[in-house]
Amino acid sequence: MRTETQMMDLILSVARQDERIRAVYMNGSRTNADAPEDLFQDYDIVYVVTELGSFLRDESWIDVYGERLIMQEPMKLDQYLGLSSGDTQGVEDYAYLILFSDGNRMDLSLKAAGVMLAEYPGDSPALPLLDKDGCLPAIPPPDDHSYHIQQPTAGQYFSCCNEFWWCLQNVAKGIWRDELPYVMQMFQSTSHYELDRMVSWWISLRHEDGIATGKMGKYFKRYLPTEYWQQYEQTYSDWQYDHVWDSVFVTCDLFSQLARDVADQLGYPYLDADEANMTRYLDLVRKLPADATEISGLAVDTDA
Repeated sequence: MRTETQMMDLILSVARQDERIRAVYMNGSRTNADAPEDLFQDYDIVYVVTELGSFLRDESWIDVYGERLIMQEPMKLDQYLGLSSGDTQGVEDYAYLILFSDGNRMDLSLKAAGVMLAEYPGDSPALPLLDKDGCLPAIPPPDDHSYHIQQPTAGQYFSCCNEFWWCLQNVAKGIWRDELPYVMQMFQSTSHYELDRMVSWWISLRHEDGIATGKMGKYFKRYLPTEYWQQYEQTYSDWQYDHVWDSVFVTCDLFSQLARDVADQLGYPYLDADEANMTRYLDLVRKLPADATEISGLAVDTDA
């Protein structure tokens, strides 16, 4: 596997030798000093170019970076899906996502100067690497502040809690109907998604200087207390319905603890009645016989 020095030397040497490439900058985790370093970190590279047409007509220039294991070109995928004509005439922004046979990955974007100026540095840190013409605007040194979790508004908090409890009834009926794909996707895309939002808010409120929990919560383990992290692990399940049910109730318990803490710190009301009512509903549906013809025994809690 080529080292970071070897990869960066190659990326910059190509840029220096090609007159069409006027500037180079890098995004992503390699610009963030707080991001853990490991062998899977991508090289998120942007070449600012005078034009894209010659690059796109003959893509053999990519071969210099090494043997490719697999490559994706998002614009070509759009073409195959009928979302674009595939005409590269006048294209000003193009990306190559490349995994090399030595294990390195590079996301290489070509951008016209106008596109770069409209978005630079964007919503992620940027590190200038080469600027032949002084075209890159001056920016502060990269940091991860753009990724810091923002405290929720009262509306965002209410929406998160209501969506969490509401969507669990879909998970419950899916289990009863024996609709496994529906169950797993519904759970992950709704209630578990809202749990992750609450986890992020809970963590951020314990860091006055701000904190980034990483894409898709990948740093949760780093910031959650051991007890909460062990609970969080149990919110994931295999395909057996008893285990899915167990994970649902662990998810409810963890969400309740974190959401109440967030509410206390921000002075927001928590949806006690929603929790009480839905917890009883979930418990009832879990015990509901497969041949049941009605749901009975529910009582609405208006005082919780």
